[in-house]
Amino acid sequence: MKPHVTCLMLSSLDGRLGSGRSGEGAEAEIRARGKAFEDAHEEIGGDAWIIGRVTGAEMSRAKAHPPAEFQPPPRPAHFARRDAAAYGIILDPSGKLHFEKGDIGGDHVVVLLAAGVPDAHLAELRGDGVSYLVSDGAGIDLAAALETLGRELGLKRVLLEGGGGVNGAFLRAGLVDEIVVLIWPSINAITGERAIFEAGEEGLANVLKLDLTECEAKPDGVVRLRYRVEMRG
Repeated sequence: MKPHVTCLMLSSLDGRLGSGRSGEGAEAEIRARGKAFEDAHEEIGGDAWIIGRVTGAEMSRAKAHPPAEFQPPPRPAHFARRDAAAYGIILDPSGKLHFEKGDIGGDHVVVLLAAGVPDAHLAELRGDGVSYLVSDGAGIDLAAALETLGRELGLKRVLLEGGGGVNGAFLRAGLVDEIVVLIWPSINAITGERAIFEAGEEGLANVLKLDLTECEAKPDGVVRLRYRVEMRG
């Protein structure tokens, strides 16, 4: 059964991921934004969090280190742990990310990959204690992956935490049950800055229906908005 998916994001008033700040006071604001997000993450709770490759690269900067010799690794899945308190799920279709250990901040790592990933990369992940799940096609089958993770790891609730392209893909696939957005009191307005939701030229306006279920003022001028997500048609 598919886990319940809550998309949790923090943005400026204009929906941008970056703060746009530099110079004096920027580091303090970045820390405050991070704390607001982490507080919401802990309050909402879940068995796992999901991010994309770009965000994953910010969390793990290890270099490639495939083993010199290895037996063909198992496909489509290898689960190094099934008893973790929480899981960090990272979408990395081409296998560009590398890890030094099997967890990030204590949360066990599960990498979602596309069919073309080489065996050497799977062997590297396995050697580092990382779990993985390989889809059948050239891209990641998000629905099938969620079903498998729910069945194999017992996931009931997961937090989808971007970036924008990953969020857009899950929304277009009808896999997101609710959205929680923390609006930070700032306006970025930098042309080309990443947005919290991105879905190409077609967008999502004709795909989704949102029902507001919560609007709450938080410390530091933050407003938390919560929406139930339904697919149109």
